[in-house]
Amino acid sequence: MQTLLLSIGVFIALHLIPAAPMVRRWLIAVLGKPIYIVGYSIVSLVLLTWVGVAYAGADYIELWPQAVWMRWLPAALMLPACVLLVGSLSHANPLSVGVQVAKFDPAKPGIVSITRHPLMWALMLWAAAHMVPNGDVASILMFGLFLALGAIGPKSLDMKARRQLGAERWAELAGPTSNVPFAAALQGRTRIDWRGVLGVPTWGGLVLYALLMGAHLHTLGVSPLP
Repeated sequence: MQTLLLSIGVFIALHLIPAAPMVRRWLIAVLGKPIYIVGYSIVSLVLLTWVGVAYAGADYIELWPQAVWMRWLPAALMLPACVLLVGSLSHANPLSVGVQVAKFDPAKPGIVSITRHPLMWALMLWAAAHMVPNGDVASILMFGLFLALGAIGPKSLDMKARRQLGAERWAELAGPTSNVPFAAALQGRTRIDWRGVLGVPTWGGLVLYALLMGAHLHTLGVSPLP
């Protein structure tokens, strides 16, 4: 358990310290932006692997027993999580983290019409889906970490995007969007771009979901089916 706590602490420090604008600017000035991005990504992956290995080796201390209904959560929540994840990687989004594959078109926002932070919500759904049925201390620590990162991430990303885009451009692009999924549509500020959502995000999400369901038992030794 000590190793898991240490790995989580280092992981949090890695994300908090460079998040400070002065620290980030200094690192970019010293290393250069390409080296900073590549190095940060590599270190993040290494630490993420360390957290996973530490979690697998942590002692099992039960906090609550697993009820039958809890077993349905991963199967149910991982499908929208996969759609959001694929959407974050396939659609340009200047308002959040993601792969900028093309120039963002406000008239065809795709997954951004549901939430401007699809990757954060995919992370939260994944964490919540696995934390509830795994009611032990190690699971609460690890999945709770990612649930917390997904919850606090949007505010930080909004501030960063506002700085980069400027207040006027930020208001123009963010006005018809929302952090909470479907909130902007329910408030009448936008219409869901169903053509964009039901394209690559949905089909790619279904493929990813099927792959995860099929590989879960063979790679992790636990069946994802209830």
